[in-house]
Amino acid sequence: MPDSIQMFVDGAPITVSSACTVASAIAIAGRNCRTSVSGEPRGPLCGMGICFECRAMVNGKQHTRTCLILCEPAMEVVTT
Repeated sequence: MPDSIQMFVDGAPITVSSACTVASAIAIAGRNCRTSVSGEPRGPLCGMGICFECRAMVNGKQHTRTCLILCEPAMEVVTT
């Protein structure tokens, strides 16, 4: 069983498995990855980094494809 870690999604601490992707952590936190230009909530569609729908800011890096990154302790994720 993978270890549990604490990270932050939009400033709120959450605990997830270390085997969890950032996209999954965002969903666990009850958030959307981003909001489209027309105001629609967006989230993972393909789950393999092709569609770019899961983009969010991870540790200060904008437009990160969150379905491709595993969660790390104290990681900071900002959705928009």
